[in-house]
Amino acid sequence: MSPPVETPAYTPYPFDARAIAHRFRHSAIFGALDALEAGEAMRFVNDHDPIPLLNQMRQRYGERIDVIYQQHGDGGPVVIDFVVKR
Repeated sequence: MSPPVETPAYTPYPFDARAIAHRFRHSAIFGALDALEAGEAMRFVNDHDPIPLLNQMRQRYGERIDVIYQQHGDGGPVVIDFVVKR
């Protein structure tokens, strides 16, 4: 496991997608992201790298959300911070 790139200047809200039924995941994630205000963040935990979700996020939010990998899986969960830009 590699350490995070840097210590974040934000306190992310936790969001563990593993506890949500697959058919509801993307809707729940977008609902949570839509509720965040500028400068806020969500720490996303999943059992796989969510490439299709990241593509949908790029289409929906453009450059408004930073995607910062904290953990790439390596036998464990994938942990990503989604940070809404100010």
